[in-house]
This record gives sequence, C-alpha cells and structure tokens, in this order.
Amino acid sequence: MSEQPIISIQNLGKVDGDKVWFHPFTFQLNQGEVAAIQCDHIVGKVLLSILTGQDAGSGKVCYFGQNDYPPSRWKRYSNRIGLVQHEEGIYERLTPYEYLKFHQQLYGKKADIDELLHKVNLSAKKSQGIKKLTFSERKRLSFAKALVHKPALVILEEPDQNIDLESKVILSSLINDHKAEGGAALIITSNMESAVIITNEVYRLNEDGLKKMDVQEPDEQQEEVENEQQEPESSTQVHLERIPAKVKEKIILFDPTEIDYVESVDGTVQLHVKGGVFPCTITLQQLSERLEPFGFFRCHRSYIVNLQDLKNVLRM
Repeated sequence: MSEQPIISIQNLGKVDGDKVWFHPFTFQLNQGEVAAIQCDHIVGKVLLSILTGQDAGSGKVCYFGQNDYPPSRWKRYSNRIGLVQHEEGIYERLTPYEYLKFHQQLYGKKADIDELLHKVNLSAKKSQGIKKLTFSERKRLSFAKALVHKPALVILEEPDQNIDLESKVILSSLINDHKAEGGAALIITSNMESAVIITNEVYRLNEDGLKKMDVQEPDEQQEEVENEQQEPESSTQVHLERIPAKVKEKIILFDPTEIDYVESVDGTVQLHVKGGVFPCTITLQQLSERLEPFGFFRCHRSYIVNLQDLKNVLRM
C-alpha cells in the first residue's frame, strides 16, 4: 500500500469578486520532499491563509491523507505541522530557551532544546531576552520553534527575506536535516532565487495557476546542450523552446511565451519574466535567432521585445 501524501491540494483556486488570485491548481508533497512555490508576496499570504484554515478557496486541501479538511480543522493537524510566518508574534520578555520550552510543552513533545539552539547558533544567547536579539536571530529562533515538536511537515513563508548570510546557511541546513529525517517542507516565497537555492522542485503561482519550473544543475544543462548538438536539424526546434537563465549555480529553463522582454546591460543579457530579472547564459544574438519564431522583435541592439506583450500594452 502506497504511503499517503503529506499534503494534497486538489483544484484549489481563489477568486474575490473580479480579482483572480489564482486559477485552480493541483499539487502534492510527499514524505522526504522539499518544494518551493514562488509567487507575489500578497498571493503567498492568500495561499498561506487557505493552507492554515484562515480562509477558504475552491477545491480541497488535505493533510496526511485525510479527506475531511474544512478550514476549522487546521488545529487538528497543527501538532504535526511546523509553521514559520513572515510576520509572526513573538514573546519578547522570554529568553530563547524559555520560548522553545513553552512551545515544546504546548505540543507535548520532548525535542532537545539545547541541540536546536546550537543548530540555529543561539546557544550563547539562550538566557538573553528575545527583545535583544537581531532580526536575523529572531528569525532563526522562529525556525527552531517550527521544529521543536518534530513535525512531519514544515511550511515557511518568506523564510529568508532580509536575513543575513549566516541565517540563510542555517535555514538550508535545517531544511536538509529535516528532509533527511523523512520530513517534508513547503516554502512560499516571492523570490525566485531563494526558491532555487533551497530546492530544485520549484513552482510558480500566479493568476494562471501553478506551473512547475524546469530547474537543473549546470552539468545537466551541459549534457542537454551536447545531446542537442547531436540531434538532426529537423528536431532541434524542440530544444530551442526553452531559454536558459542562471540563478546562483543552477539553471532555470523558461518557455519563450513567459518572457516579457530581453535586454543587455553592461554586457550581461537579462531576461525579464513576470516582474523578475534573470541573467541569461546565451548571447543576445543567439536569443534573437531563437525567439524570432515566437513573435519577438529586436527593436534595438540592446533590446528584444515580445510583440504579443507589446500589443497588450498598446491596447491599454
């Protein structure tokens, strides 16, 4: 018998009057998996409010294989879920140790608090008032709080926004350890770079719904290019339909229809995609040749525009 998914989302959509937050989508996260959903910050808040039972949309959200999830049932599963919100209240008069001890007792679990404080590098400040911690240190404490009851699933909203490099490294380590222990994690972020750094399982959510992004390691991209060069000319069009952009040490492959325009800035080619800017790994001339069949026009030596988007702008 196959194991039930940690979270299953079926035909979930959200519309308020004339405002379409996102069209219905389906998504599943299993034990030992980490996925990131990249979306506008406000859309992320709407999604999180549905996932935590504060709001409702069309469709269904099921946790741990249960099919009885109305919004009022969130608390039924909260002891198996760790939550990190972008803006969450914290008891400033407590010390980090007292704060984690409170949540440990709240859930009736016996996690090693000293070990958790060590993992988030707060051991030296465990008896210091939380109000004296920096923003990044408070965020690391929130990470520890989400894990203090050893949850099966962790949901994190904008976890690395405005935190220092040390905290970002700690976040990645915590997620990797949680995954290695069989846990699952869902990250909701407005930053594509953050999503790609944490995991290769990246999705974009907007009014059109949810789309899985094609994220590859550099060696995978090189292998694809080599295979592409070996293909006969008649079949190369399939490979040219995805445009590579580099995010840190990983490659994201975009469909041409997603690209709004391309520009060259100080010798660096940049793709503008739905408000995001991504460095491209090929030249502007190569892009011009690849994108022309999809309705793009090189209007300047430094710009390639999507004529479909241009028409939409002119109609406004």
